[in-house]
Amino acid sequence: MEENKMKKIWSSSILLMLGLMLAGCGNEQSNSGETEKKKTPNNTEPEIMTDNLGNEVEIPDNPEKVLASYLEDYLVALDVTPVAQWSIYDGESIQEYLQADLEGIPLIPHDLPYESVLEYEPDLIIIRDPIEQDMYDQYAQIAPTYVLNSSPTEWRATLEEIGEVLGKKEKAQSVLDSYKEKAKEKAEELAEVVEGESAAAIWMVNNSLFVVHPERSSGAVLYEDLGLEIPEVVSELSSDADWAAISLEELAKMNVDHLFFINSDGPNAEMLEDRLWQNIPAVQNEQVYEFGPETSWLYYGPIASEQVMDNVVESITNRVQ
Repeated sequence: MEENKMKKIWSSSILLMLGLMLAGCGNEQSNSGETEKKKTPNNTEPEIMTDNLGNEVEIPDNPEKVLASYLEDYLVALDVTPVAQWSIYDGESIQEYLQADLEGIPLIPHDLPYESVLEYEPDLIIIRDPIEQDMYDQYAQIAPTYVLNSSPTEWRATLEEIGEVLGKKEKAQSVLDSYKEKAKEKAEELAEVVEGESAAAIWMVNNSLFVVHPERSSGAVLYEDLGLEIPEVVSELSSDADWAAISLEELAKMNVDHLFFINSDGPNAEMLEDRLWQNIPAVQNEQVYEFGPETSWLYYGPIASEQVMDNVVESITNRVQ
């Protein structure tokens, strides 16, 4: 009974995440790079920043109770502890990959009900567009509320913007510099053992398959950061979503050396018994590396990306040694 309950919870949670990811391209009409920040008269605090809705938001100096639901990756990277963390279904699903840093942080529903936000008494709220104006107005009555300009698919720009909002520009740049240096080192490490080889990330959920966009989420880590080759099937995708639907027949035709498999359906998934799946070259060559939905492969942010990077390098180097 408990196992069935958890499967239902994960299934519902993943459907919600999938909806967000497949619709992600619709949220890119942001004014990335257009953040305006200015001092109040006489160059004294507080500072004013113009957000994505055109609001001139008075940013408190050194906020101590920051609420940034589903943006906790960035807060943790900037050494900021959120006042509450994102969750769905009464906390049955959370961002597991961040829990080493967020353990003990109270939960708040993903849709940020007014009463829940009010309960935590934040002194600064950071959120993503889209948001209805009436909800923004309600949040703004609780605390200064800033709607990010940067695109959700551009984690570096998001980190820089949140760093600016929180007065941590130098820390944000330090995180970016460290990530860039690590990516360079890891790409060189991979090139020594699998130069010219290809990879793809496949997500199975509710008996359906999705392949990651080559410039989004974990796809950007695979190809842009680590320099692995993009399979032809992936490069020809017409979808602009983070994860594009792909049939098992299409996957079976994919000439890919290394397959990173995010399995939300569990070890007994019917598709894993299908002959088409079993005949995939990467499967036959035992170069499929499986991860659960609780890992960072489905997320954006510096911590998520670094964890994916570590997963990729460890999986491949351990396999070829």
